[in-house]
Amino acid sequence: MGKAQESKVSGNTYDMQLLRRMLRYVKPYRHIFVWSVILTVLIAFLAPALPMLVEYTLDNYIFRSDYQGLYTMMVLMVVILLLQTCARYYHTLLTNTLGQSVIRDLRIATFNHISQLRLKYFDRTPIGRLITRTVSDLETIADIFSEGLIQIIGDVLQLIVIMGVMFYTDWRLTLIVLIPMPLMVAATYVFKEAMKSAFQDVRHWISNLNTYLQEHISGISIIQYFAREEQEMRKFKEINAEHRNAHIRSNWYFSIFFPVIEVIMAIALGLLVWYGSGSILEGRISPGVVVAFIMYINMIFRPIRELVDKFNTLQMGMVGAERVFSVLDTNEFTANNGKYQPTDVSGAISFKHVWFAYDEEKYVLKDLNFHVKAGETLALVGATGAGKSSTINILSRFYEINKGEVLLDGVDIRSYELGYLRRHIATVQQDVFLFSDSIANNISLYDPSITRQMIVEAAKRVGAHEFIMRLPDGYDYQVKERGSTLSVGQAQLISFVRALVRNPRILVLDEATSSVDTETELLIQKSIEALMEERTAIVIAHRLSTIQKADKIIVLDRGEIKEMGSHQELLQLNGLYKRLYDLQFQSAGV
Repeated sequence: MGKAQESKVSGNTYDMQLLRRMLRYVKPYRHIFVWSVILTVLIAFLAPALPMLVEYTLDNYIFRSDYQGLYTMMVLMVVILLLQTCARYYHTLLTNTLGQSVIRDLRIATFNHISQLRLKYFDRTPIGRLITRTVSDLETIADIFSEGLIQIIGDVLQLIVIMGVMFYTDWRLTLIVLIPMPLMVAATYVFKEAMKSAFQDVRHWISNLNTYLQEHISGISIIQYFAREEQEMRKFKEINAEHRNAHIRSNWYFSIFFPVIEVIMAIALGLLVWYGSGSILEGRISPGVVVAFIMYINMIFRPIRELVDKFNTLQMGMVGAERVFSVLDTNEFTANNGKYQPTDVSGAISFKHVWFAYDEEKYVLKDLNFHVKAGETLALVGATGAGKSSTINILSRFYEINKGEVLLDGVDIRSYELGYLRRHIATVQQDVFLFSDSIANNISLYDPSITRQMIVEAAKRVGAHEFIMRLPDGYDYQVKERGSTLSVGQAQLISFVRALVRNPRILVLDEATSSVDTETELLIQKSIEALMEERTAIVIAHRLSTIQKADKIIVLDRGEIKEMGSHQELLQLNGLYKRLYDLQFQSAGV
């Protein structure tokens, strides 16, 4: 998603459909929401209480030197202040609790949704952008409830209450005070429109910054291998500068708006003093009214000033919500309409006229036809880009074929329940991914049906048990990010145990031994052969020496099957396989 596409996010604060959708996540916490609203109303109605008490005290006790009455009013004012303080304390606590509870549920829903999207979505979506959606954008949604929506309702209600009191006290003086209000409305509108654009820029560059950091920190070894630190730092400085500039633009609008509000407030105060003083001299109003109106002005303009700030918080939250819901609305799932779950899977695989393309019409697999009997081993060989990995990816339905059929035990794989299908296919990839967790948890992946005993037995069969026991804490040894504290061969062995402990009917080895040294390869090769005896196995290998015992070898070239047969049969053909075989052994000096 580029900037052009991101700019489609409207950030419309009045998007009621989006707001209603967010309020669905409030339902489990409606008691917190109700109490927050009650406290909001209470705070609004308590707001004019102090100015009214000050007015009454001045006119009835201070100017009449009534100390007893003054003492009574002071006690009443303290009680009102304590009541306001308690109300604001619980109001802040409840609204923040509500906001954090909502984004907790939203974050869980977002992560769960992302984890179920098909791989094709991740091929074109930067991971850093998804991290931004799941972390930063969700934090702005929390602000909608803690600093935005309820606070705005409270401020508006407070303005209505104060204005009502002012008009009831002296409508002429109120109209005089409100003369600068059109300037306030105009300034607020201009500021709102400017901030909407600024906030969209801020969110865009935060997303870009996260994407860049995620990619380049993950690939830091490549940067250092090729001494690209200075060049990458220059790129980072450019993105960081844009991020800084976006924030400065938003702060610049604030730096203009708040002084303008102060000037407008000063004008209103000047008009109050001018008109109020004349009215006092003429005997039309009491001095207490003017003092109370001075307090009312502060109470009007302060909420308006904060209202704009909270309005922008709400607007930023709406932008974040729109971005998060755009992810939640992504419907790129692997269709799971199949219900077929037989009691047992034999493992016979058939490809019938299979065509597949990552992009439409750019086929990477073309009219594939082959059959693998249950318990047989199929090897796929060919140059890089021939379509080997694509073949195994469509078997597990990570990608959907364009034409043809893929059958498992004579049944179309789309008829199987997706989770059931994938539980019977275990894959060992060339690029091993290990989580920051214990070795045991990296093997079991928190599957409660996999016991420690099963893990140990699988590790022994693979030949990984000895090296694991030499590690500190053995199977509880904490693997660092992506297995950085283990050798490539050790990580590969762990991934092999991870696959085998599930006792799959179909075993897929995608260059599973390409990253290990010869000694380690010899260590696991015998175990691999023994484990394949009762399983259907599909092996992708560049080292042709590892697949000579395969029941069937398919030579792929540009997505097409060029040759098919056993090792000896293909050598006798004297074709592409023979040339690959001779080339590989000649390069090895054999």
